[in-house]
This record gives sequence, C-alpha cells and structure tokens, in this order.
Amino acid sequence: MNNPWKAGALALAAAIGMAPALAANNLVVFEHGIGVTPVSSGPGPGASAETVNRNIVRGVQPPGNLWVIRELKASVKDDSRIRVDGRGLLLAGGNNIGGTAKQSVMATLICEASAPFTLHNSSPLGVPLDANGDFRIDDTLIPAPPAECASPVLLIRNLAGAWFAAGIPQHAD
Repeated sequence: MNNPWKAGALALAAAIGMAPALAANNLVVFEHGIGVTPVSSGPGPGASAETVNRNIVRGVQPPGNLWVIRELKASVKDDSRIRVDGRGLLLAGGNNIGGTAKQSVMATLICEASAPFTLHNSSPLGVPLDANGDFRIDDTLIPAPPAECASPVLLIRNLAGAWFAAGIPQHAD
C-alpha cells in the first residue's frame, strides 16, 4: 500500500471500529466531584453544642476540615486499572484556606452499599497534590474490584485514610 492517504484512512477506520471495544471495558466512570463537609448535621433539640454527626461514608471518616474540588473525572477498568484526574482539591476552611496542607491522595472504590465492605485502593503511597490542588492517579486497585460494581462510591482520601472528595457516578441513561 504505497498511498499514504489510503493507509491513513484505513488506520482511522480501524481506530473508529475499536472505539466501542475500548470503551466497553469500563467497570465504572465518574464525572465531577463533591468536596467533603466533615459534619453532616449539628445538635438537635436538647443536645449540647459538642454533639455532631460526622459525615462518614461507608465506614470511612472525613477529615477535620472542609475541602472543595473544582473538577474530577475517573474511570475504573475491568482489569482494575484506575485513572483519576482531579482539579482544585483545596481546603475550604481554617487558617490554611485555599491551600493543600501538603497532602498526598489515593483513590478508594467501594462497591458494596453496606458493611461489610472491601476497600479497593490505589497505591497507599499516594500522589502529592500540586499547589493548586490538581492531581492525577494512574494506578491499579488492590484488591481487584468485583466484576460488577452495583453501588459504586469513589473516595479521594489522604494517606491517613480520611476522605476529601467523592466522585459522582456516570449513569448510562
């Protein structure tokens, strides 16, 4: 095949034909993110000011301060590979507001809606947040998640285990 246009057209057609197969190996996809509010509710009638309900998500504790995230996109593949692109994960309160507190983060996928649950973590060494709160995780979940993840929750956590942000699952509608 000496014609470069013909070779290019065939390569493009092959790539377009492969696109559905490549997309088909997603176990779960997350679009956008939610930052953490550590306290989910305050004291009710007759309770002391010290009584609060921590914003615990499927057994995972929140940090001690508010965090926001501007953007989050993530995909988990059938073979346990995970890729997360996060933008603007920053403190939303306290004396270091707008900073990262020099945190490193990892991703955790939870597929069970109730206990007992298994945490499927990316590298426990984590990746450091850039000064503007950006990060990229390109890793493998350990242990491997199940073949079906019926109730997916993706948490972005610090190395101590507290969750800072959560992914919003993309639903095929």
